[in-house]
Amino acid sequence: MAAALALTATACGPGEDEAGSGGKEDNQPVEESPDSQDDRLDDLLNALPIDIDVDKWKDGEWRNWDKDQWLREAGEYIGIIIEDFWDADRMRDALDMDRGVDEGEIEDVEPGEEEPPADNPDDDRGVTDPDPLPVDAVAEPAPYTENYPAVGKIFMETPEGTMVCSGAVVKDPDNPGASNLVATAGHCVHAGSEGGWFRNVAFVPAYNPSGVPLEESINLPFEEIAPLGIWWAEYVGTTDYWVQNGTAVGGDGAHQDFAVMKVAPEDGGSQSLEELTGAAYEIDFDAPAVSQLNEFKVIGYPAAEPFDGEQMYSCTDQPTRLSLDASQPVMYRVGCTMTAGSSGGPWIHDDTLISVTSIGPYDSTWLAGPRLEAECAEVFDLVRTS
Repeated sequence: MAAALALTATACGPGEDEAGSGGKEDNQPVEESPDSQDDRLDDLLNALPIDIDVDKWKDGEWRNWDKDQWLREAGEYIGIIIEDFWDADRMRDALDMDRGVDEGEIEDVEPGEEEPPADNPDDDRGVTDPDPLPVDAVAEPAPYTENYPAVGKIFMETPEGTMVCSGAVVKDPDNPGASNLVATAGHCVHAGSEGGWFRNVAFVPAYNPSGVPLEESINLPFEEIAPLGIWWAEYVGTTDYWVQNGTAVGGDGAHQDFAVMKVAPEDGGSQSLEELTGAAYEIDFDAPAVSQLNEFKVIGYPAAEPFDGEQMYSCTDQPTRLSLDASQPVMYRVGCTMTAGSSGGPWIHDDTLISVTSIGPYDSTWLAGPRLEAECAEVFDLVRTS
């Protein structure tokens, strides 16, 4: 899997160049002298398998986007906390992360031609069922801080601009009740075969918890848009399959389009993300065959029309099978009219996270997400133990 290296620096704001680094022990802030911070930063940058001018980097060179060099070649995510960078305006201006699939790329299966149900998940590989019927997305009731506090929005900078996805807090077996882990899609943190890690990745749980539309939310104070704060990615991991095969559009890499982030609060608080939200989902990396699953609830913040990205929606449907690469675990597919922006959002089955949104067609009639197996579990274990 492609892993993450923690490098957390703080700055006074988007226009400032002052930076340092910090670490944690037992979820508590660690005080470091400026000299030790500089030494740690130098060690981390010098350890990368590419040539970086450390002095220039610390003086603001990290702002210069170069998708063809160190962001991909480093092979490791570098996280920087920039105080006050993600304000309400920058969040609203974020574009939806479009992963549209041309229906012509998918095997056309007519009703009556589908494969029989399988008892073993391995037998679902390579199988595609007929397209599910569309299911209208339903607005989740507010306040989200009470109903779905573990679900939120993920923001990132990409070579194409500031983008947005969805994600959810997941349980950490090493820190029961005190997780700082977030699950999302691989394409929300890494460009796949076409580039490298995105910058300034952050998670906002229960974004806009009152659920008011865009024309009203622009008048709200920032504390009402992000009442549970901003949580910056310190470590990030995604699968080798996504890194080697993933593309910005189409279904390439979708079978393992999964990522995990370890996050830290921008305000430096000592409370964990799970403690703050009061919720987290356990991940199932060994789900039964599709035929033995009940309905999924797919949750996210769709941002492309007719949605505005300010409200949380969901679809509930019985899963079917979708295969674009017969060598890989099957993908789950449900009818759903949510659009781009819902990428990375959780698929909940019996209160357990069983997948995340990866792809959908351009006419927004269904969504698909990967079955999480050993490769995704390795990414999860690597990030949580880093």
